[in-house]
Amino acid sequence: MGVLAISGAGLYGVGADPSIRGCLNQTSQATVTGGTLTVDGAYFVRTFTSSGSLVVADGSVEVEYLVVAGGGGGGGGTGGGGGAGGYRSSVVGESSGGGASAESPLTLTPTSHTVTVGAGGSGGLGVAVNGTPGSASVFSTITSTGGGRGAGNNTAGGSGGSGGGAGAQNFSGGSGIVNQGRNGSAGNDGPNYPAGGGGGASAAAGNTTINSNGGTGGDGVASTISSSSVTRAAGGGGGVFAIGDGGNGGSGGGGNGTRAGAATAGDIHTGSGGGGSGANSAVNTGGAGGSGIVIIRYLRTAVA
Repeated sequence: MGVLAISGAGLYGVGADPSIRGCLNQTSQATVTGGTLTVDGAYFVRTFTSSGSLVVADGSVEVEYLVVAGGGGGGGGTGGGGGAGGYRSSVVGESSGGGASAESPLTLTPTSHTVTVGAGGSGGLGVAVNGTPGSASVFSTITSTGGGRGAGNNTAGGSGGSGGGAGAQNFSGGSGIVNQGRNGSAGNDGPNYPAGGGGGASAAAGNTTINSNGGTGGDGVASTISSSSVTRAAGGGGGVFAIGDGGNGGSGGGGNGTRAGAATAGDIHTGSGGGGSGANSAVNTGGAGGSGIVIIRYLRTAVA
């Protein structure tokens, strides 16, 4: 992989954009390596879909980041949808999770900065079996919490970056973390016995009634950090026991819930929750949560 030289002097020369100069100040010449490198206009973008390190040498550099944790797995046996992995962003003009404003950028000093990409949780296998929570994603000092697990029948949803959905019958959805995600929804009683949906980074899961389908997963957040707009960190839809259909996953990669058969997984590299499965049967398994992602960008000022 090539080595990039980032020159602070280039920001202050003739024709430098003052809005960029004020937003992302490169304090001295630096080199940066790690992840998969792409170029987007004025920026270098480094994307991590697996764990590694971002290595800064020869000077400090200011960066914007998007850190998304792994999504929670959906519950088995009329299970709730998994919650989205925690979503933290410092991209100017965009949102962080839970409706929060963008966080402050980081100034990275010369050292190796840890990048951990969280795995998605497993779906619940069989009758009334909880899914497992997603794993945290970490970049330097920034940690996003894994998505809450979707619950099996008769169980409350798990808390996490976004909360997981409850299983069928009257149990509460899991709570999301402030500035990372939203809450999962509760399950409900018969005749339909729907399970709750998992929360998404931008929206809570859809509520259920005794006559409804499984709860819908909450929607994720869109970002243009890597050029085109991509929505990530959606909640999984809840399953349903007797009548109706499983809930749809939220926009951004949430897995769909089912009434019969295995639920669908959350999309990989989005941190979205898996769907909850339907009626209590050993073949009705919850969907796995999607793995997370870490994306970092900084000004493209010079190439070594």
